[in-house]
Amino acid sequence: MEFREVVRRRRMVRNYDPDRPVPAEVRERILEQALHAPSAGFSQGWGFLVLEEPADRDRFWAAATPQTDVWQEWLTNMRHAPLIIVPHSNRSIYLERYAERDKGWTDQDEARWPVPFWHIDTGFASLLMLLTAVDEGLGACFFGIPPERTAAYRAEFGVPEEYTPVGAISVGYRAPDHQSGSLKRGRKPVAEVVHRGQWRRGKLG
Repeated sequence: MEFREVVRRRRMVRNYDPDRPVPAEVRERILEQALHAPSAGFSQGWGFLVLEEPADRDRFWAAATPQTDVWQEWLTNMRHAPLIIVPHSNRSIYLERYAERDKGWTDQDEARWPVPFWHIDTGFASLLMLLTAVDEGLGACFFGIPPERTAAYRAEFGVPEEYTPVGAISVGYRAPDHQSGSLKRGRKPVAEVVHRGQWRRGKLG
């Protein structure tokens, strides 16, 4: 598939065919492509938890999602996903990498970082997984793990404290889905979000 077509087709898919598992070779291509994401200092401070067994996926939904009516309604179709990948970032790997001689810093002061690149780079890796899923004829959805459920998620899967889940990705073959309220908003035009040469004052300042 042409790259522009992959990008055009990418959207968050919230319902999957429960009877079609993701083939092992496709799963591995999704994971391998993620490793081509850029990372500051080539730190590669990420880790990915892969959940395919039905019991493991059930454990994830029970531990990582609230039991509120709103969440449970949203998850009705999401639970059909045969594959869940949880990307994690590791801040300490970045701080240690930039304290090495070739980077010129002698400490691991987090204040040196204008933004948390460990989260950003893991987000890059996540996007590559979303795009690879489209290229493989699959659908995928990136969603968050609520802060109040992070401890339960960590405990359930033995995730070390130095690794932070930046979200989760459901993957599978698309099934008929309702249109999300976010899609009804439409994409903002380029002219509204791109500022050329000087920041223009607009509705959002």
